[in-house]
Amino acid sequence: MKILLLWPKFPATFWSFKSALPFIAKKAAFPPLGLLTVASLLPQKWEKKLIDLNVEKLQDKDILWADLVFISAMAIQKDSVLELIGTIKKFGKKIAAGGPLFTTDYEDFSKNIDYFVLDEGEVTLPLFLADLKRRALKKIYRSNIKPDIKTTPRPAWELIKFKHYASMCVQYSRGCPFNCEFCDIVFLNGRIPRTKDKEQILAELDALYERGWREGVFFVDDNFIGNKMTLKKEILPAITRWQEERRYPFSFNTQVSINLSDDEELMDLMTKAGFNSVFVGIETVENESLKECQKSQNLDRDLLIAVRRIQKYGFQVQAGFILGFDNDTSSIFNRMADFIQKSKITMAMVGLLQAMPKTRLWQRLKEEKRLLGRASGNTDGTLNFIPKMNHQFLVSEYKKLVKHIYAPKQYSQRLISFLKEYQPKRLKRYQVNFNDFSALLKSFWILGIREKERFYFWKVFFWCLFKRPKTLPTAVRLAIFGFHFRKVSENNKLNQ
Repeated sequence: MKILLLWPKFPATFWSFKSALPFIAKKAAFPPLGLLTVASLLPQKWEKKLIDLNVEKLQDKDILWADLVFISAMAIQKDSVLELIGTIKKFGKKIAAGGPLFTTDYEDFSKNIDYFVLDEGEVTLPLFLADLKRRALKKIYRSNIKPDIKTTPRPAWELIKFKHYASMCVQYSRGCPFNCEFCDIVFLNGRIPRTKDKEQILAELDALYERGWREGVFFVDDNFIGNKMTLKKEILPAITRWQEERRYPFSFNTQVSINLSDDEELMDLMTKAGFNSVFVGIETVENESLKECQKSQNLDRDLLIAVRRIQKYGFQVQAGFILGFDNDTSSIFNRMADFIQKSKITMAMVGLLQAMPKTRLWQRLKEEKRLLGRASGNTDGTLNFIPKMNHQFLVSEYKKLVKHIYAPKQYSQRLISFLKEYQPKRLKRYQVNFNDFSALLKSFWILGIREKERFYFWKVFFWCLFKRPKTLPTAVRLAIFGFHFRKVSENNKLNQ
């Protein structure tokens, strides 16, 4: 059996890093971890070929080669999925689809997809394979069972070329103990975090290390600190020992909830293990909006102090923000811009609220007859529901806010403010590789000469050179990210 696994294209978004990747000669930020894991769940004797359309083109010969085509996707990849389906069907090939997009929204594709292998592959894929063997395939395979991911195999890393990616990925847990109204994680992965054991995690790190990887690794968990006790007692100490034995070949980043700031022991253990960046869902500075979306972990706390406490431990804090809650007032835009600037969060992902299928928000808006269509999953200034705030005013002010926080002047001020207090718990001497040197030279030309942030780029560069030279690699990297974010904020959709 010959299986073609396809990962659709991502549009230009904050998370795509498309304008930043050329600086380091990479084609995509992250590999398709889900498909690589699916490949390991398939029979070993089968032939498998994985094509990530973000790094290479799909050719006719690839489709002709396959006996069956697997597609996995997220909501934001929907346009590319539709294009892929049309291409594959021209060759009369059968398609099996899974992943978040189809698990929450498979009805939209039922005419063109032959088989849906939904929910979690450890449960539903074996059912599909058993029926395939019996030649008695059904249209839809679903299960409410949340599998023990301690049985999940290592990803089939041999199917991709590491050189195309800026970071590798590891998954330690699935699920999040919180239940935010707008989030589809509870539907997809549940509220009880399920974790891998330390032997699995170390084996996955070994697999990356043995294949020559020496750069960043992203723990793609829904909430990395969902099970603090296991992290503290087993996982982080084991990772720390693994890193020490190999002189810290990896730096880690992950997604956490804001209550990380309450746990100094956990922050200390994470930095010792090599974590230097965390993404936090702050969402809004409006307390009534936090109540509205049941973001309980963010309520009744000073979010600015919480962010600074995490930064104090040597973390770069990235954060997500949302506009368009029913309780947002006209002052939210200025207050959010002020918070982002004061918090020194350089990578602030600001988007309009969208109602994702199967979320409690989706159900509520449906009952209120306020839904307008499917969510794009993109930070492109679109809404899929009727907001309480005037629609035109909301979108207009959102566009102004995004352009403001990523304007060269504001971004450079925020970057310098962050670097003044940045005290990374660096665990090994920084070693400049070819990609770093190439990125530096490209930044001189693109950011320092060609683009409109040239004055502010040199201001940041020379400030670091003379005031805090050890932070210069971080400063250049974040300046490149700022360039990417500005490009996204100025894209055509946001200017329409």
